[in-house]
Amino acid sequence: MGTGLSERVAQPEYRIEDLAHHSGATVRTIRAYQDRGLLPRPERRGRSNVYGDSHLARLRQIADLLDRGYTLASIKELLEAWDTGRGLGGVLGLVAEVDGPWTDEEADRISRADLDARFGGTPDEDAVREAIELGVLERVPDRETEEYLVPSPQELAVAAELYAAGVPLAAITGHLRELRGQVEHIASRFLEFTSEHVFARYLEHRPPTDADAAEAATLVRRLRPLAQQTVDAELARAMRLFATRHLQHHLSWDNPPPEEREPRAVALPPETIRAVERLVGAENVAAFITAAAEREVQTRTLDTLASNAANSSQIGQEA
Repeated sequence: MGTGLSERVAQPEYRIEDLAHHSGATVRTIRAYQDRGLLPRPERRGRSNVYGDSHLARLRQIADLLDRGYTLASIKELLEAWDTGRGLGGVLGLVAEVDGPWTDEEADRISRADLDARFGGTPDEDAVREAIELGVLERVPDRETEEYLVPSPQELAVAAELYAAGVPLAAITGHLRELRGQVEHIASRFLEFTSEHVFARYLEHRPPTDADAAEAATLVRRLRPLAQQTVDAELARAMRLFATRHLQHHLSWDNPPPEEREPRAVALPPETIRAVERLVGAENVAAFITAAAEREVQTRTLDTLASNAANSSQIGQEA
């Protein structure tokens, strides 16, 4: 009997091991999703469980939402909304809008040779390691030549300019760590502010309706530039205010140089740090360097006092 157009096309079927292979999840994870109600139960065929394309699509959907930072509890609510016909189009559109890039800047790549050339021409493994830790650089795997991804070329360019102006790399990375913490606080406050006064009405349902989520996504597009515009304006105002005061202070003849009371960072060569670590251990480096500096200052002070006393005695004898 020939096959006709009216016959149903056979759908792919998977054993649990095959489903794990195609989805990237483990067998244990698939069973856990079933137990939590995230994945429909398979069809029973004799003594075997059979999965279909719907199971594979659901696993990929779960993986995508996990990558976006959703918890399994939140994912279950979203999937239940989908299953009851409320739709996920608006919600996923909102997720994509929030998860997308928040800047027009495009990432770039830089070779290790070019990187070294921009920072004095001398390779500095410790500086590169710290830049990777901070996310300023990302290693590009499987390359014949050593190459790095630069998520923000502007940020790297600023670091290069500061270095060319004489700022040590250790001071630059330390400043970036401090600045990052302050900027993250500003971002957190801006999100709290907009959530309370703008987005609360769209997100009061869990999950939000398709229409509310779509409208919230439109608002995100409109409001996205406001955070940077506000920070840019306030930073410009503050820089003008404090730079003017700073210059006036240093140009005034009535103001002696201020006495430093706060501790400040001092850049030491990496080989010095490693030598001290080998001598006293990593946990005692700061204490050792402090004690050594204080002893040197005391020694020089004693030498100066002794020299002054000897000179005074000699002058007295001559008189």
